[in-house]
Amino acid sequence: MTERPGGYALNAPNMTPDAYPIAPGKSTRGRGARSNQSGRFEAFRREAFNDGWTDLGEDEEALPKLATTVLKDASRSIVATNASPDIAFDQSINPYRGCEHGCIYCYARPSHAYWGYSPGLDFESIIFSKPDGAGLLEQYFNRPSYKPKPIMIGANTDAWQPVEGRLELTREILKVFARYKHPVSFITKSALVMRDLDILGPMAEAGLAKGAISLTTLDRKLARDMEPRAAAPHRRLATMEALSKAGLPVTVMMAPIIPGLNDHEIEPVLSAAHNAGARGAGYVLLRLPLEIKDLFREWLAEHRPDAAGRVMSLLREMRGGKDYDPSWGKRGRGDGPMAQLIAKRFRQAMKRLAYDHQGMQLDFSQFQRPLGAPDQPGLFD
Repeated sequence: MTERPGGYALNAPNMTPDAYPIAPGKSTRGRGARSNQSGRFEAFRREAFNDGWTDLGEDEEALPKLATTVLKDASRSIVATNASPDIAFDQSINPYRGCEHGCIYCYARPSHAYWGYSPGLDFESIIFSKPDGAGLLEQYFNRPSYKPKPIMIGANTDAWQPVEGRLELTREILKVFARYKHPVSFITKSALVMRDLDILGPMAEAGLAKGAISLTTLDRKLARDMEPRAAAPHRRLATMEALSKAGLPVTVMMAPIIPGLNDHEIEPVLSAAHNAGARGAGYVLLRLPLEIKDLFREWLAEHRPDAAGRVMSLLREMRGGKDYDPSWGKRGRGDGPMAQLIAKRFRQAMKRLAYDHQGMQLDFSQFQRPLGAPDQPGLFD
């Protein structure tokens, strides 16, 4: 069996879904998913397991760690569009597919199956990067017919996940936004975004940037188990404070709210975020589409076995008796008395803390193509 190289493997050659299977004897400490079953589009279902022939020992810390492999995404576009009535933007940029943060609840996990990989451990250890993203964005802005409208960075996977610290693809994309004076908004749960305050600060001062920080819990143990490679809660609060002091309007996103696990933290999370400078707030109820429902059940069984039955029962209560309801308007909020109670508590906490329900509007009138760009005449033309 071929072992995945240690550390990061950039642009690993000839990668296929079977090239680096997750094998018994690889430590998955620091990873969110507990399994790595093949995606739903594969003809055969595959999953590595210990057949008992090899003595793996009981000390997982002594095992070689499951490493991250970074592959080049050859997409010829960088801006994705959507027609969802549930979200406030129809354009988004994701410099990476897959996410090292390993959040067990991540709604982007099923997308890895489209590329022949598992939504489980593959999603958080095989990352597709878009090294041509900045150039593709310039091409997009240079289209003569393009009119500026909202673009969200990180709507699917985190644009400041750990690999960004080395590749700086998101930073290069931000430079394009700044050069074209195009407004940008973003969401992240990474403290790495503070690295880019030299770009985001001046943009915010001109009304061109705002951001959201995802804060699911203040419980460091729960955060470490549920979001193993994301910034700890106190680091996210410090990030909110730094963004706010730099002039960026900051929103806190409690996403997801998981009944029976973190719903009791609604008021403390909103209070802590407000103290850190957040002035907007939102939430999403846990969503369990496709493979996520099984991955989440596995996680509950290992990390929160005492709460597993209650959590799933409450979720089904808010989903019409099912694990998930994808209906517009319900998929992010749920339905029924428990869902209504969560919504009421959230609204009341926002009102008590004087959160802004409207949010800052970005200024799209400043957009301009730099001299030398296509469709922009030169000084002496």
